[in-house]
Amino acid sequence: MDLTVFLAGLGMGLSLIVAIGAQNAFVLRQGLRGEHVLAVCFACAVSDAVLIVVGVTSFTRIASWLPWVDPVMRIGGAAFLIWYGAKSGMSALLSKGSLIVQGRGDTIPLLPTLLTCLALTWLNPHVYLDTVVLLGSVSTQFGGEQTAFAAGAVAGSFLFFFGLGFGAALLRPIFANAMAWRILEAVIAFVMWSIALKLFLGG
Repeated sequence: MDLTVFLAGLGMGLSLIVAIGAQNAFVLRQGLRGEHVLAVCFACAVSDAVLIVVGVTSFTRIASWLPWVDPVMRIGGAAFLIWYGAKSGMSALLSKGSLIVQGRGDTIPLLPTLLTCLALTWLNPHVYLDTVVLLGSVSTQFGGEQTAFAAGAVAGSFLFFFGLGFGAALLRPIFANAMAWRILEAVIAFVMWSIALKLFLGG
C-alpha cells in the first residue's frame, strides 16, 4: 500500500467531514452528553466507509464503461469544491457564530438515537456528493492505488468521528469560541481549493 496515497485519502476524507454540519453537531452533542457515544460514532464511521468503498469501486468501473464520465465528474467535482471552499472562506471571514450544544437532559434511548444519526447521514444529499462522486472521482487520479486512497479516507472517517465523540468534553471550550470555527473554515477552504486545482489540472 502506497503511504503517500493513503495519506492523500486520509487528508481528503478528513477535509470533507470536518465542516460544521448537522451530523457533526449531533455526534458532538452525544459526546458532551455521554450518551451512546460508541454506537453513534460507529454508525457514522461505518456509513461513511460503505459509501467511500462504493464510490471508489463503482466510479472506476463506470468510468471504464463510459469514458466521458470521468472528465465530466472531475470538472463537476472541482466546481463543487470551489463553491464549497468559497462557502467556508466566507464563513471564515464573516461568521460570528459558534457551535452551542445543550447540556444534559433526559436520556434518549439507543434506537431513536441511532435512527436520528442514520437519518442525518443517509438522507443528506451532500454525503453522496462527498463520498460516491467526489472521492470516487479523485481516486481515479491514483492509478492502481485506489485501495490505498479508500483506506485512507475510511481511516479519516473513523479518526474524526471517534475523536469528535469521545473528545467532545475537551473540544467544548475550544469550539464554543467563534474564532476557532473561523480558523477551521479557513483551513477547509484552502484544502478544497487545492484539491479543485488538482482536479482541473489532472486532465
